[in-house]
Amino acid sequence: MTDMHAVLLPVGADLYAVPIDRVKEVVAAPGLTRLVTAPPGVLGLFNLRGQIVPLLDTAALLGLPGAGPAAFALVLQARDGLVGLAVTAFPQRALLGTSIGPSELPGTAGTYRVERRVAVLLDPDVLLAADRLGPAPGGGIIVSSGVGR
Repeated sequence: MTDMHAVLLPVGADLYAVPIDRVKEVVAAPGLTRLVTAPPGVLGLFNLRGQIVPLLDTAALLGLPGAGPAAFALVLQARDGLVGLAVTAFPQRALLGTSIGPSELPGTAGTYRVERRVAVLLDPDVLLAADRLGPAPGGGIIVSSGVGR
């Protein structure tokens, strides 16, 4: 496998990576509108130049405890539209070499050494699949972008 350009997502003390071709932009401290009917992994919605984008709790999607407030949103192109992943520090660009092993977390595609740390590569298509978000209380649809359908 050749090197992969990625964006590193700090989530608490952990480090994750997303292929750079899926990343649209980084938004600092997005102003959120909370949804009482949203599944626990949906932190709320934010407005990105007129487009409504759901912000998802990255730690919750991975089955991990909450990592703290979202200092930034990494906006990804998902199958059904834009989606924000909550990160706790500014995402950085990196070059991932050869995988050093698998990852046991759902929605991930391996682990990589990044300097003196280990980053877990996320598979956005698996991580953001509608069935992984869980139903909204009352069975409602979350947003029209397709998240939560």
